[in-house]
Amino acid sequence: MMTSRTVRPAPARPVRAVPPAVKRPGLAGTLRSEFTKLRSVRSTYFTLIAFFLAGAGFAIAAAAGNRANGGQALFDPTATSLQGAVHLGELIIVVIGALVITSEYGTRMISTSLTAMPRRGVLYVAKAVVLTCVTSAVALITSLASFFAGQAVLGAGHGGASIASPDALRSVLLSAVFVTCCALLAFGLGAVIRYTAGAVTTLFGLVFLIPLLGQALPTNWFHEIERWLPGGGALGPIIATKPVPDAAYLFGPYGELAVFAGYAAIALIAGFLLFRRRDA
Repeated sequence: MMTSRTVRPAPARPVRAVPPAVKRPGLAGTLRSEFTKLRSVRSTYFTLIAFFLAGAGFAIAAAAGNRANGGQALFDPTATSLQGAVHLGELIIVVIGALVITSEYGTRMISTSLTAMPRRGVLYVAKAVVLTCVTSAVALITSLASFFAGQAVLGAGHGGASIASPDALRSVLLSAVFVTCCALLAFGLGAVIRYTAGAVTTLFGLVFLIPLLGQALPTNWFHEIERWLPGGGALGPIIATKPVPDAAYLFGPYGELAVFAGYAAIALIAGFLLFRRRDA
């Protein structure tokens, strides 16, 4: 006698309602993307080349104009060579710092960037890191070139210095750090204001206008506050290897650089917070 056996169908596999999670975009890929953006824009090269030529050219002109002062007690050949890299760096390199973020707002490409990288904090940090790497490298090259160009014009017979002279290397390095902080300050202001002209104008007001207006105060008051201002005569100690005349009330080179870096840090933090919260 044969018995029938019922064959049960195999259970159907459950259908996923949501596709499997993919790896979230990370910092490494965003860094490569931001570096590609920065180097693919012609204005980046023009601005960096202009900064280099202006810094080295000013060093040569300043050294040639001060050859007669060589050997005097207060003559500082290192500061003479680095003036262009620092003071012109404030005017030139800040344009790149602002454009790194404001250009995307101007062209409305920021929405595309946020679509590719929805993690706003990662995108902001990647932009800041790429800007820091590029500007610090170019600023260091410009500072070294300015120093050696200026000393070549001065020569040993006119009180020239070598990179091994006391505090010469420190001044070269701090001048590059200062220029990098200028770019980061502009970047933070660009994230807050979103417009290139507004960010650059605000930075110029902080660095140039406020110290100038402060001179209208009584001398004692001005001396008390100038050390805390992000510009003016407070930049002298950063590149000086000898005492700066009539500047005993200022902090030393590291102190003045720390004050300026503090302003850059405040701008970066404010830009980070607003970048994460505001709509594109």
